[in-house]
Amino acid sequence: MSDNRPSPHPLPWLARPAARTWRCAPAPTEVRAFHAALPGYSPTPLVELPAIADELGVGRVFVKDESRRLGLPAFKVLGASWAIHRVLAEHAEHPGNAGDEAPGHLTLIAATDGNHGRAVAHTARLLGQRAHIFVPRGVHPRAVAAIAAEQARVTEIAGPYDEAVRHATEAADAPHTVLIQDTGWQGYERIPGWIVEGYATLCAEIDEQLAAHAVTSGPDLVAVPVGVGSLAQAVVTHYRSRPSGRAPALLSVEPANAACVLRSLALGEPVSVTTGDTLMAGLNCGTPSGLAWPHLHGGLDAAVAVTDADSIRAADRLAALGVSSGPCGAATLAGMRAALTGTGRDERRTALGLDANSVVVLLSTEGTDANPHTTAAH
Repeated sequence: MSDNRPSPHPLPWLARPAARTWRCAPAPTEVRAFHAALPGYSPTPLVELPAIADELGVGRVFVKDESRRLGLPAFKVLGASWAIHRVLAEHAEHPGNAGDEAPGHLTLIAATDGNHGRAVAHTARLLGQRAHIFVPRGVHPRAVAAIAAEQARVTEIAGPYDEAVRHATEAADAPHTVLIQDTGWQGYERIPGWIVEGYATLCAEIDEQLAAHAVTSGPDLVAVPVGVGSLAQAVVTHYRSRPSGRAPALLSVEPANAACVLRSLALGEPVSVTTGDTLMAGLNCGTPSGLAWPHLHGGLDAAVAVTDADSIRAADRLAALGVSSGPCGAATLAGMRAALTGTGRDERRTALGLDANSVVVLLSTEGTDANPHTTAAH
């Protein structure tokens, strides 16, 4: 059977036609300059895949390949590095905020499904900080080992991601600690806000790279994988902060076993869902970020959920085309396949505003080194 066969399960799908008119304030412009000054910085590739465009029935498809970003196999270091930079600058100016210690004596704490925690630990090590990372069940042992290899203390939690966040938050009440978490809630918003700002560099690169490919009007659709929604918040901010011009459709993609954003959008308010096991470990989140929610609710055109089998088939397809993508990164191709194939595809294509000339950008947020997976049976 072909690796691009449509999934037999009923499609969890939601379209929101008013989202393209929603607007918000832009991200700060200094983030890109900060990243450009880091050792080893270069834009990650934007790879055109004509074979995928043919498969999806659109004009052009580009994949933003985040399998190598500042020495790590995922995009998360963009947010972690900017947030930690802001935290250390603040504590250098006001050391009493960290218990009257200098910035060199802080412990940076985070909960993670893999990539965020490794990014926090990596940045902490480079800057002479300590790190303590809480990992929920279901994270691949190699991902856990990679965090420990960054000289971080790792605490594995028997429960799901939300439980790891609770443990990390409690640990950050200790002296000389700072919580560097990529999900926000009431009373904890500044640091996750800085993390979201850090992701703006990825979007700015896409603008420049599309222009180099003679796509001057921007994409018609951007597909983004979603866990708590911080990257999606950054993407919505980038494309919904432009006062004029054509706004692209924005599609979120989640695991069917952890579709908290899709469920929240359907209900019109943020809710928690009970998560199950999924190979898309970095997306295995049960509650949307409170900070991200207004942007997700306002600016996402559509949401779709996919199975592990969908994602693995997509990862295998990308690998055959030369793009290293873990299950989370490949979820966007799986989501586009789900949206544009099977029963109801014409209505979904219309809802997304796509035709045979449309330009689609898929965000592949991790390489296989970040989240190893078993090849799907074909």
